[in-house]
This record gives sequence, C-alpha cells and structure tokens, in this order.
Amino acid sequence: MVKVDHLSHRYSVQWAIRDISFEIPARGIFGLLGSNGAGKSTTMNIMCGVLKPTAGSVYVKGIDMRQNPVEAKQHIGFLPQRPPLHADLTTEEYLVHCANVRLMPPKSIAKAVESVMERCGISHFRERLIRNLSGGYQQRLGIAQAIIHEPDFVVLDEPTNGLDPNQILEIRHLIKEIAEERAVMLSTHILSEVQATCDYIYMIEEGNLVFSGSVDEFDNYIVPNSLLVALAAAPSADELRKAPGVVDVEELGGIRYRIRFNEGDNIAERFVETSVSNGWRLTDITLEKSSLDHIFAALSKKAAV
Repeated sequence: MVKVDHLSHRYSVQWAIRDISFEIPARGIFGLLGSNGAGKSTTMNIMCGVLKPTAGSVYVKGIDMRQNPVEAKQHIGFLPQRPPLHADLTTEEYLVHCANVRLMPPKSIAKAVESVMERCGISHFRERLIRNLSGGYQQRLGIAQAIIHEPDFVVLDEPTNGLDPNQILEIRHLIKEIAEERAVMLSTHILSEVQATCDYIYMIEEGNLVFSGSVDEFDNYIVPNSLLVALAAAPSADELRKAPGVVDVEELGGIRYRIRFNEGDNIAERFVETSVSNGWRLTDITLEKSSLDHIFAALSKKAAV
C-alpha cells in the first residue's frame, strides 16, 4: 500500500528524520511509536504530502507522492494532531465541505456524509456547531473527515491525545473498525496505546527508525526490571540493597518499596526466599515492566551498533 524509501527531512540545520524506510501492506493497524520530538509528525506529514522531504520518496499504491501528489492523496485520509475543524460550521456542513475538498462526485456526497456520521457515532450532532462539541466528539469528527472519501490508507496523528479514558476506548474501537477494510497508521508516545491497538510497530527515536516488527516482537524488549513490594517488617533500605540481584531501592512510603534489579530469571522468587529467611514479612509483590524511556534507550543503542 505505502512505501517509504530513504526518507530524510531537515528544518534549518537540524535533521528531524534521517534515512527512514519501511513498507505498509493493505490492511491492519500500524503504530508509529516514539517520544515527543522523535520525528513522528514530520514523517506522517511527509507521507500525506503536507511536507516536501529533504531527501527520499513516498509511494502510495505505486504512485510517487512527489511527482503526482494529487493522485497519491486521493488514496489517503489524514487526521493531524490538531483536527482541521471549522468551529462555526455544523457537523453536517463541515463534512459536506470536506467531501467537496476531496473532489467527490456531487451525487455521492449526501450518502457519504450520512454513512460516515453513522459510522463515527455523530449523527445525532449533525446540526450542532463544531465549537459546541466535546473533545471526544471533535476527535470523532476529525476521523470522519479523514475517511469520508473511503481512502485506502488512513493516517492518524496522536488520535487519542487529550481524551479521557472512556473516550480513548471509544476511539480505539472506531480505529479497529476502520482498519478492517484498509491500512491505518497512528502515532503515539504512549506504549499502552500501541499495545492495545496495533498489529505492527515502527519506532522512531531521535529521527532514526530503531525498530520495525510485530507487537509480540516488541514485547520481547519490555522485560521486568523492578518489583513493587510491601514489607510489614522491612529492614533499612541499605539492608534491602544487599539482597541477591538488587541494584537499588526506592522507598514509596509506609511499607511499600520499589526494588530495582539487573535483568535475570526468578528475581521475584529469590526475593521471596530472602524475605522469608530474614523475617521481612512480605505481604505483596508485583513485577513492573520496563519504562518506555528504558525501551527507547535500549533500542536506540542497538540501532547505533
């Protein structure tokens, strides 16, 4: 569906992305993961023809975005970080406007607007001014404008940013429905977002593509590296640091501690045994996964080798 070929872009003297290449098939949800400022939005803007790259090419269904931008964009639906909404239009007026901008045949617009409002759950707000919609419904409307022309490839730049937990679940469900018929790429800096939604992950850090693989492959990097424990008869933090495999101890208040350890097997089992033998009265223990910053650092280091 989409081929990104040795893409690079520079703002003034600073490179935003460097030599990024990947391909996206016809269906599925593809996550573009990275910390803030990693180059995600730049990559998406170039893929959608909003930015002209410093170097490299983007092909949409074999069409070169640089040479035939209008033809290529006919196959793309795009929701940028800030939905391109017109606050003084109603929901229905705005979608009719978007359909016209997309050069849809006039006879098909009314049906397309009705269909996309129903699909995105905003039909009951057809006559409401956009300025009076909640953040969640504005985001739904942003997605609606991106798919009104039935594109083959939908790009969503941080589609759940700023939403409450219930709204996030609703948007995730909508994205999964959209991806049943086409390819969807979404960007985020939230690890749980990718794990809950995506089939495949591309990770950018400091402008470089540092990972490309399935969610299962990515999960191999998310290894436990700390324990949350509750000790009713805890010794001093210095004494806890002497336990086998422990490298640091963080006091969380009361009887709770975060125990950091080197990567290794059976750390929880070993800590339980140590607690029992020393009479620390362990009442709770939970493995914590690696932080996203830790994963970014590990993958960046691996990519640089």
